[in-house]
Amino acid sequence: QVQLVESGGGLVQPGGSLRLSCATSGVVRSINTMGWYRQAPGKQRELVATVSGGATTAYADSVKGRFTISRDNAKNTVYLQMDNLKPEDTAVYYCNVQGINLFSRRFDSWGQGIQVAVSS
Repeated sequence: QVQLVESGGGLVQPGGSLRLSCATSGVVRSINTMGWYRQAPGKQRELVATVSGGATTAYADSVKGRFTISRDNAKNTVYLQMDNLKPEDTAVYYCNVQGINLFSRRFDSWGQGIQVAVSS
């Protein structure tokens, strides 16, 4: 069973930075797309950024130029560097990983969510 463990959230002032990490545990054959999503209070979950197996990245318009997604394939870990944070970035952030498990079946796993709060 593939599990994801997120870390790095917290409270930061506007203009500050945080780095989220999401480590994959469990045996997998391959990992394809890795991504970050977020859900603010009273809103639907939305895509923040994704990175493909070929390292192609995609970002929500609201975070372009401020957030950077990256992955370490040796560690099966995805990162989200968040700079110039704004109060509207406040949300619970969820990691998502898609790939092929040990039994050659596709998996689509979610992390437990981690709180990011941007406030003065």
